[in-house]
Amino acid sequence: MTFTLLTAVLLVLTMLSYRLGRQRVLASGSSVKDMHSLPSYYGAYVALWCGIPAFLMVFLWQVLEPQFLRSITLSGLGDTARALSETQLNLLLNDIRSLASGGILSREPDAAMTEAAERYSTWRNISTALWAVVAIAAAIGGLSYGRRLVNPTFRARPAVERVIKIVLIVASTIAILTTVGIVVSLLFEALRFFGKVPITEFLFGLQWSPQTALRADQVGSSGAFGAIPVFAGTFLITIIAMTVAVPIGLMSAIYMSEYASRRFRAIVKPILEILAGIPTVVYGFFAALTIAPFFRGLGESVGLGVASESALAAGVVMGIMIIPFVSSLSDDVINAVPQAMRDGSFALGATHSETIRQVIIPAALPGIVGSILLAVSRAIGETMIVVMAAGLAANLTANPLQAVTTVTVQIVTLLTGDQEFDSAKTLAAFALGLVLFVVTLGLNVIALRVVRKYREKYD
Repeated sequence: MTFTLLTAVLLVLTMLSYRLGRQRVLASGSSVKDMHSLPSYYGAYVALWCGIPAFLMVFLWQVLEPQFLRSITLSGLGDTARALSETQLNLLLNDIRSLASGGILSREPDAAMTEAAERYSTWRNISTALWAVVAIAAAIGGLSYGRRLVNPTFRARPAVERVIKIVLIVASTIAILTTVGIVVSLLFEALRFFGKVPITEFLFGLQWSPQTALRADQVGSSGAFGAIPVFAGTFLITIIAMTVAVPIGLMSAIYMSEYASRRFRAIVKPILEILAGIPTVVYGFFAALTIAPFFRGLGESVGLGVASESALAAGVVMGIMIIPFVSSLSDDVINAVPQAMRDGSFALGATHSETIRQVIIPAALPGIVGSILLAVSRAIGETMIVVMAAGLAANLTANPLQAVTTVTVQIVTLLTGDQEFDSAKTLAAFALGLVLFVVTLGLNVIALRVVRKYREKYD
């Protein structure tokens, strides 16, 4: 039984248990007003008893099965596995898994590998079947136990709400621990990088060439890790993108919320939001094949030298991409401003435009700042458009007509392919990520201060 099929079966059993629990309490002959909880809570209680143990078994299976199959496979290899290094052993295990599933191998399979793949496939099928039986049995057992507990006097609602509260606490804890793990991993690897490269050179250096020598006698690849050109390119493209996105997005939001008819709004807003669903690689093609040649031809017509890959082309297309983030969120925030504030402004003799400038925009400013911050974060984190339209050259320039690069592009470049995480070249990606995290955190702090200031004024 595949994982998808097992999940579907467990979901069906969970929904069935909800109906059975609800029907059991309704069939008891008691009226709803005599029950401690609504019938839906009794159904939910039985569904929780059915679903939680079953899906817990599935989770444990997903966690433990790879280690179990690895141990079984290694025990069959015997001395062959003990003679290999960790890297070679991992490569051999990948080939065995690929051979068992019909994938591509990195070598010609021998008799030992074929035997190991057959053993792996056999035990994988046994493991899958066993855990499927255990999960379904847990679901059925939980259904029977929960249904037996259900009666009109049972306090089902507190029990269900207690379980939901626990689930919410666990979800919040996972989110917090994930954030802490990201920060700690970035900080740990960045400190390793700063142990190889001085932090002053990284933050204030003007040359970025992270290639390092692979051999002691190799020259010309000593590495230069001055990140100022990378930060400057990120800042330049972000400024261009926001120059395009913020005015167009904010003005379109004001028009759709304050001036446009309902019919026009119902047609235009979904069309505008389609821009947010277009893959970024499509925007990259559009920038590389249409916008960049257009700017280059326009520059040549007026005597300006425009690079084939320029910050201007990447920034403009990136701005077009993030218009929906500013427009849609700002439109929702403006519509949330109470109508009483508009009516009060009109009653004092203000025109429609004066009401928008002096009442609606200030009242909606916290939400507008949030939408702009989201757009800035989206622009800073974009990669594909920059790769295809702005290039990889780390040029320290404020000229938007030249090729530049960004932090995210360099992170992808440094971590592409098989990397050795003891070299300054690879560790530089974590230092760039840490700086990007600090900058984003600073933007959040500034936005929160603006939101707090205006909320105190208008609440």
